Amino acid sequence: MAWINTIPFAEATGKLKRLYDRVTGPGGNVDNIMMVHSLRPHSMEGHMAIYKNVLHHSGNTLPKWFLEVLGVWVSSLNDCAYCVEHHFAGLQRLLGDEARGQAIRAAIEARDPEAAPLDPAQQVAMGYARKLTQAPSSLEQSDVEALRQAGFDDGQILEINQVTAYFSYANRTVLGLGCSTKGDVLGLSPNNSDNPDDWNHS
Repeated sequence: MAWINTIPFAEATGKLKRLYDRVTGPGGNVDNIMMVHSLRPHSMEGHMAIYKNVLHHSGNTLPKWFLEVLGVWVSSLNDCAYCVEHHFAGLQRLLGDEARGQAIRAAIEARDPEAAPLDPAQQVAMGYARKLTQAPSSLEQSDVEALRQAGFDDGQILEINQVTAYFSYANRTVLGLGCSTKGDVLGLSPNNSDNPDDWNHS
């Protein structure tokens, strides 16, 4: 499950138990990416707050399924199979179009996002996410201007930036600690976007 010790749900006490209760899914399942924080519950709390607010908040205006596409894209670029599998399952659930989802994934795996069935603005966002993931110091103001010209407002540009940045953090958490999908239920997420304090996964 991970290369460091973790505390199972059944053995959790105190703050860790309260956090597990907040992030649990069906049958008391806690995703391994959260459980890997169990020796330092405060870092789990920080991780979950960022994740919920960046990806699952009603203040976002970009479609959640496309934010998941960005997450799968960044995770694939970082060779993080854990996050690819989790968030592709979530993407498919949100998109509701299995064939389109599979075509998006095929394009991502081929490192050819221009082949994905996405609109031109979304393609520009994919290019920005790739550059931010692989060569962040090479970004220039013109890269943000390209997003504006594609039709994104500055708040949406911030959403694209934050989702891209979050997934690089999550990927490094997983890859650096040997987190696996063993025992996880793929595709669950904190779907009550109207309540930032509701972290329950469904």
